[in-house]
Amino acid sequence: MVPRIPVSVDLVVLTVRGQALSALVWRRDHPPYVGRWALSGGFIQLDEDLPAAAARVLAERAGMRGAPVHLEQLQTYGYPDRDPRQRVLSVAYLGLAPDLPASTEAHMSWQPISALTEMAFDHRRIMLDGIERARAKLEYTSLGAAFCPPEFTVADLRRVYEIVWGRPLDPRNFHRKVTKTEGFLVPTGHTTTRDGGRPAKLYRRGPAELLHPPMLRKE
Repeated sequence: MVPRIPVSVDLVVLTVRGQALSALVWRRDHPPYVGRWALSGGFIQLDEDLPAAAARVLAERAGMRGAPVHLEQLQTYGYPDRDPRQRVLSVAYLGLAPDLPASTEAHMSWQPISALTEMAFDHRRIMLDGIERARAKLEYTSLGAAFCPPEFTVADLRRVYEIVWGRPLDPRNFHRKVTKTEGFLVPTGHTTTRDGGRPAKLYRRGPAELLHPPMLRKE
């Protein structure tokens, strides 16, 4: 007899809020792991494919219906003891977007990743895998600019990289790299003094999706 193993979809939804990289989570109010933070998730339905299930969980369970979230499949988790109730296979998805609003579901909240030291099931492991994917994507894609407002300064963009990567960056070196990378930033012709000091040039996100050369964290 072929065993029947439930399949769930779990979402690692990340954004930058309040100068911190934050994840969308909820605090469990029933066993197992009562009181621990958990990712938004749900079992797939018989007539769904995986992307549709992820979109449904994002809208219905995470309360992000209509939000401009980039969803991509992250990884599959299937070791036998990941759920103490029964054997469950989980397909995790990573969601990324700039400064997302509060969830429409009262039980969901944005929490800084630094506060999520203990989570239900294997959700911290899944979240950390999602964070590493997000950090890597900032190296070779223009995703960092998506976390900024429509017009932003190089300093605004640098702060996004510093928050997601979790380390300070040399301002001059960063400015040189992002302004010399073809198609990454487009000057708007405007300036701002909102940070004080000399007027800073404003940019918008350019047409490039992949960065050549990449922005390497270890440089």
